Amino acid sequence: MNAPTNFASYEVGFDVPALPGMDEADIQTPCLILDLDALERNVRKMGDYAKAHGMRHRAHGKMHKSVDVLKLQMELGGAIGVCCQKVSEAEVFARAGIKDILVSNQVRDAAKIDRLARMPKLGARVIVCVDDLANVADLSAAAQAHGTTLECLVEIDCGAGRCGVKTTDEVLTIAKAIAAAPNLKFSGIQAYQGAMQHIDGYEDRKAKLDAAVAQVKDAVAGLKTADLEAELVSGGGTGSYYFEAESGVYNELQCGSYAFMDADYGRILDKQGKRIDQGEWENALFILTSVMSHAKADKAICDAGLKAQSVDSGLPFVYGRDDVKYIKCSDEHGVIEDAPGVLKINEKLRLVPGHCDPTCNVHDWYVGVRNGKVETLWPVSARGKAY
Repeated sequence: MNAPTNFASYEVGFDVPALPGMDEADIQTPCLILDLDALERNVRKMGDYAKAHGMRHRAHGKMHKSVDVLKLQMELGGAIGVCCQKVSEAEVFARAGIKDILVSNQVRDAAKIDRLARMPKLGARVIVCVDDLANVADLSAAAQAHGTTLECLVEIDCGAGRCGVKTTDEVLTIAKAIAAAPNLKFSGIQAYQGAMQHIDGYEDRKAKLDAAVAQVKDAVAGLKTADLEAELVSGGGTGSYYFEAESGVYNELQCGSYAFMDADYGRILDKQGKRIDQGEWENALFILTSVMSHAKADKAICDAGLKAQSVDSGLPFVYGRDDVKYIKCSDEHGVIEDAPGVLKINEKLRLVPGHCDPTCNVHDWYVGVRNGKVETLWPVSARGKAY
């Protein structure tokens, strides 16, 4: 992966937090850093797993929103493409030359449908999720207007309680309409059980996924009776991918957070009752922060507050330290409990964010580090692409 070539015009501390070749100690904070060795090990590990189980892996771009990270997942991990949640987000990847793109969400607004229907002209296979019969006609009309083909997955609500239909009859009704619509292709089923990804207990997660698998198997069987084939049965996340891979019905995984890891995902337990960030995956993403005040003897104040992270899934933890603890934050400040008074002014700490996806979305750059040096900078390419 190569850094941009025009960094000569970039000023550290204003345009970028660092430049390639700098010491890690000189990176401006707060910013996102990637441990490139850990990231590459995570990516290879997921790729090896998917290959060994005969699964396609479609990396989830909403997690990192980075063309460079996705290309790493494709080159080192064999990912076949990307899934996104928004049309504008997907278009960033299409414009960057990614050839297999799933919008794993519904697209209903006329302007967004029009952009989606134009996207195949960028050379990409474009797939979108549908859970309403009325959406089929709108997608078909836009694809006809642009002379393109949109592929569609019928989304099943397999437990998340958000989008998707619940019954096989509903799946069949929508799938038949897609198959009959000009410039649309029925390509299969979207069945992602998001609600169970963060359930701590392995057996509790498995029970939720067992119910989802039964639902999906019933839908696939129903499609076969109607002479419709689900080329793709897509789903699976960092907390469940092994269940989908062993289900006998899913053939595509949509894992995202495994590559970076965060504090919330790290807490869930594997089959042996071990945290998944203590063996299964490594922490590769950190908020680098600096101590800016220690006026209170038992507290250090750092420069990573709410504007540097999302705390919807809990506070970050200080990586590699058990003597200090991040305990609260406001807009620009983080409070670190430091009873022994060991932290020094300007000391840098690595924080593991509570939730990587929205944390990444508030930053412009990833600083890739290896062996204490800045190796590369990658833009958060689709930052702010929320429409």
